[in-house]
Amino acid sequence: MALSTAQWRAVLLTGAGISALSATPAAAQVLPDDDLTEVVSASSDPVADPELRVASDAGSVIVVTARRREEQLQDVPIAITAFSGEQLEQSGALDITDIAQTTPSVTLEASRGTNSTLTAFIRGVGQQDPVAGFEAGVGIYLDDVYLNRPQAAVLEIYDLERIEVLRGPQGTLYGRNTIGGAIKYVSRRLGDTPRLNLRATYGTYDQADLTASFALPIGDSGLAIGGGGAVLSREGFGTNLTTGEENYDKQIRAIRGTVEYDRGPVFVRLSGDYTDDNSNARGGHRLIAGLASGIPPLDDVFDTRGGLQEPEQDVVAYGGSLFAELQASDFVTLRSITGFRKDDSGTPIDFDALPAVDVDVPAFYNNEQFSQEVQALFEYGALNGLIGAYYLNANARTVFDVRLPGGVTALTAGDVDTETYAIFADATYDFTSQFSLSLGARYTWDERTSQVNRALYLGGASPFFGGNGTLFVQQTDFEGTRDFKRFTPRASLSYEPTEDQLFYASYSKGFKGGGFDPRGVGIAAPDLDGDGVGGAGGDYDDIFQFFTFEPETVDSYEVGYKASLFADRVNVALAAFRSDYTDVQIPGSVGTVVNGQQTFAGITTNAGEARIQGIELEANAVVARNFAGPSSRFSLSGSAGYLDAEYLQFIDARGIDVADDRAFQNTPEWTTSGTALVSLPVGEGYVDTSATVSYRSSTQQFELRNPLLDQPGYALVNANIVWHAPGDQFTLGLHGRNLFDKEYIVSGYSFLAQNPDTGEFIPNPRTGSPYTSTLGAEGILTAYYGSPRQVFVTAGIKF
Repeated sequence: MALSTAQWRAVLLTGAGISALSATPAAAQVLPDDDLTEVVSASSDPVADPELRVASDAGSVIVVTARRREEQLQDVPIAITAFSGEQLEQSGALDITDIAQTTPSVTLEASRGTNSTLTAFIRGVGQQDPVAGFEAGVGIYLDDVYLNRPQAAVLEIYDLERIEVLRGPQGTLYGRNTIGGAIKYVSRRLGDTPRLNLRATYGTYDQADLTASFALPIGDSGLAIGGGGAVLSREGFGTNLTTGEENYDKQIRAIRGTVEYDRGPVFVRLSGDYTDDNSNARGGHRLIAGLASGIPPLDDVFDTRGGLQEPEQDVVAYGGSLFAELQASDFVTLRSITGFRKDDSGTPIDFDALPAVDVDVPAFYNNEQFSQEVQALFEYGALNGLIGAYYLNANARTVFDVRLPGGVTALTAGDVDTETYAIFADATYDFTSQFSLSLGARYTWDERTSQVNRALYLGGASPFFGGNGTLFVQQTDFEGTRDFKRFTPRASLSYEPTEDQLFYASYSKGFKGGGFDPRGVGIAAPDLDGDGVGGAGGDYDDIFQFFTFEPETVDSYEVGYKASLFADRVNVALAAFRSDYTDVQIPGSVGTVVNGQQTFAGITTNAGEARIQGIELEANAVVARNFAGPSSRFSLSGSAGYLDAEYLQFIDARGIDVADDRAFQNTPEWTTSGTALVSLPVGEGYVDTSATVSYRSSTQQFELRNPLLDQPGYALVNANIVWHAPGDQFTLGLHGRNLFDKEYIVSGYSFLAQNPDTGEFIPNPRTGSPYTSTLGAEGILTAYYGSPRQVFVTAGIKF
């Protein structure tokens, strides 16, 4: 629903309070590689030099590449939050999901059952389902290479220059179109100065991490080699009481290598990385007693009883990229970005979280992609911009059993090929020193080919997973291809009344291609074309229509204000937006009975219309300087995001519009944070002390509310104390995360009968149970939780 006068007043009062008391990662100390300002140059270290460290709180040194060129953050007419590697280390961040705590309107979580698969939502747009066939709503970029699949996308933080979060549709500046936003993970360039960084961590749950990175120029040849690595380990937050394994543990090994050539007009970087996540599968916590066994829920939410142990949990991801840049003239720069990535995951997912085989799902995910992007950047007088072309060829395969009581197994094998071509352009013209107009356009060709194999076996597991089950019925043997083409424009008008203030208004259109439901049961396809022959009769047209879902589009309108005020001591970024969202893709699955046997079927819906509107504020303030010495300062930072997201039309499987009874998943109405930082001199060094409070209002896990699985609003408190030695060559830190040990649900599974209008659970009249299972005998209501309290110390050395 639209905001009332009282709600708008509350938003504005909240924003005023935060800007007076806080600031945000929008003012991250992201430093340029080149001499971009008179205050800080590439050779200056704002952490080592107290005066420059104070200056780094100001907007004049916030540099990002959101528009594919280095710009001060304040000059970019886009809602963007930036985090430097140093800032993330200072805050004790462990992986990319941690930035969501202080970024408005953003949800980043490790998906159900894994450490490595990412669930990402920005401004209500995202995708929770990780199986092949469903594309991400938020683009993750690793050094300008788009990651096509969410597996292995929970990136660890090491050897990092910065992370940029862009909210809203992206497509005229980036190779791959993304409908909700983009998250850019930017590694540090090697430069021309030798360096070696070492960082060790030890903490609760026997957390023991070691990261290292180095850069070594080779004489004055322009060549440099570098690399980094990480060994990350932690015992589990809980225990699997059936297998004895640790639950929610962490065992990750990662390595990265780079060769760079930087001489004159030519820059070339060849890089490669390899990550092996050998952590145990995450077992869920049952929220209800077993409907058949009566086994009660466990007291510790991090303990589990799941008995499935195949396949062995392991995630291996690797890839490489070749970035080449040529300064062809004073006006034109040419770039080529070539990327290859591959990942393979084996994971056992025990949905019922009990020892017996009830709903046990062994699964494999295999993904491979190749991408090529070319750009021509130009800058001539008042005109600058880029023209680009993009190609992506990707394959995603998901294979899994669903093992049910009585030796019934449903095998699903989905194999999806995606081929994408795009051309795009974006240009900005400065009419005067105050007025600028940006126009962008993109045309995308998407082709998606999907193979789906569904088979029901009796007497054991499917042969694919080494079982001896006997084929009972081939439910689906389908292959289809669909093409999607779309033109998506962008426009932005900027006005700078002074050099330290910016007003802007923008429009952008986002697009995400459709596809095929990888879990569809072909023999259950209804007669959709009216010829009297349904899927059970082998009508291909009916099966084709039954499997498909349509592309989704969004029209996003935004107005914003950015400013550096009071001699750059206060930075503010304010944005208000509205998105008209059409054909929203809602994947899901339900328990059903086919040929007299219990199984499950995919049901993917395109919700007709939705509207998302909101307001976001990010601000920081240097409240005091030099009050206890030349390097002392007191600063406040904070963020606030308000989202009003509602479905306007949502036709369910009954043909009824249930829009009033559905809500956006993973989209809290409020996301706020506030951070206070005090820096004090200690001898020749200094100590930074900070505390952060972040709050997220109530969140639904699915579109239909679930009284037990949905998470009420909650707050998390983090704190850090970091001592910096003279010259900043040595640091010693103490970090605490979730200090009050808050238990909060981040994801889950539900296969219980619910009233489709109210979400209330439907009791079983035969047994008197308050719940009726729709899949399996025990009933599935399983939750996964965010990390408990963690306290750890860090030690870093820089040479």
